[in-house]
Amino acid sequence: MARRHLGQHFLTDAGWRERIANTLRASATDVWLEIGAGHGEMTAVLARRSAKVIAIEVDPRLLQRLLGLAQNLPNVEVIRGDVLALDLARVIGPRRVRVYGNLPYYITSPILHRLFEQADHLSAVDVVVQLEVAARLAARPGRREYGYLSVLAQFYARPEILLRIPPGAFRPRPRVTSALMSLRIPGDRAHYGITDEADFLDFVKACFAQKRKTLLNNLRRMVGEERAHEALRRTGLRETARAEQLGLVELAALYQHRLQG
Repeated sequence: MARRHLGQHFLTDAGWRERIANTLRASATDVWLEIGAGHGEMTAVLARRSAKVIAIEVDPRLLQRLLGLAQNLPNVEVIRGDVLALDLARVIGPRRVRVYGNLPYYITSPILHRLFEQADHLSAVDVVVQLEVAARLAARPGRREYGYLSVLAQFYARPEILLRIPPGAFRPRPRVTSALMSLRIPGDRAHYGITDEADFLDFVKACFAQKRKTLLNNLRRMVGEERAHEALRRTGLRETARAEQLGLVELAALYQHRLQG
């Protein structure tokens, strides 16, 4: 039985599991970090195609079945824990891994944040998320869906929606359509000359904090009137510009100019 407070929707349809694995093109050399392994639905599929699967599961009720699965599949390692609390650097180690997860909809953003902290050790993040969230991750500037989550994903990766997955593929059945989202790493973050990535992302989040406000209004709150005007001028932006109109190039330039006045 699924626990609603954990956002559990298990991918019970075997046909969809195989279709996802085929789409991901799992290879014999891949090492996977699986988030929320559940009953091991995708764990077994990935393990049969790959070198290793590190399966993380927070629900103690599901661990016995996963441990039993690991006895029959020696390339499966089971870790009990919350991906938001685990030391992922220790779990991953020096290798590069691919990530797979059927993410609870309500904590997709925090999980992506944690994963991108280890971006240098990831080759891809392939996750099943709510279709609406997938659209936000892939959205380009000027689209209604474009926002902070889009910038986060596109700073670290190259997002692409690979599949739409119907509610009937899961038990219990969610109320929304899902999508298999591929976030191929690296993105373009090395091109922007940003040394403090956490500070940059905090800045971007503040720019999007009040989407109905202009950038000038949001910048005033961060750096004051004079520097806000000067940052926009140096970046070549109008004072009526809004965050949802700016791509990563403009946001990075604005961040670099924010303290100059």
